[in-house]
Amino acid sequence: MDQFTIPRPGGGDIVDLITDDHRLLEDLMRALRDETADRAAARASFAEVLVAHSIAEEESVYPRLRRKDVIEEDEADEGEEEHAATNECLLRLLRADVSATEDFESAVELVAQILNHHINEEEISILNPAQTETPRDVREQLGAAWTARRNQLLDEGCASREQVQQLVDAAYEDGLLPNDDQPEG
Repeated sequence: MDQFTIPRPGGGDIVDLITDDHRLLEDLMRALRDETADRAAARASFAEVLVAHSIAEEESVYPRLRRKDVIEEDEADEGEEEHAATNECLLRLLRADVSATEDFESAVELVAQILNHHINEEEISILNPAQTETPRDVREQLGAAWTARRNQLLDEGCASREQVQQLVDAAYEDGLLPNDDQPEG
């Protein structure tokens, strides 16, 4: 991945678009683990893609798939809880000093563990049913809405440490994260 370029597709089948973004996040995760890579640049790109991807899913995809009875409400809720948990781990990664190798690598592995679980769950319980139970024209409409929102967020910048802190705080307030281990802001 040269210079961590973030693709900005203009539309397509939502299943393909989301799985392509999952592969992009995995590529960026590999760069975060690579001591010879520009880890600060990889972290910035990873954070932007992760946050834009998640927000666009929650706003443009999950509600529509729920309304179409393609996914159950609990599957969408679980996706949102996993996004919140990933954002909490992302915040730790954003706070870690890239030059503090052990601390940074620990933060990378924590976000990787949560994200990999989410990707697997989402591809099995949300994207597979969307592929088989949603007509192609609807998947294309979802793809257009998702890419428009994702690209808007990427263009605006959506994953500064302060922005991710706000997402984590909101997740605690909304009950998506357990309040008993809420970290200090």
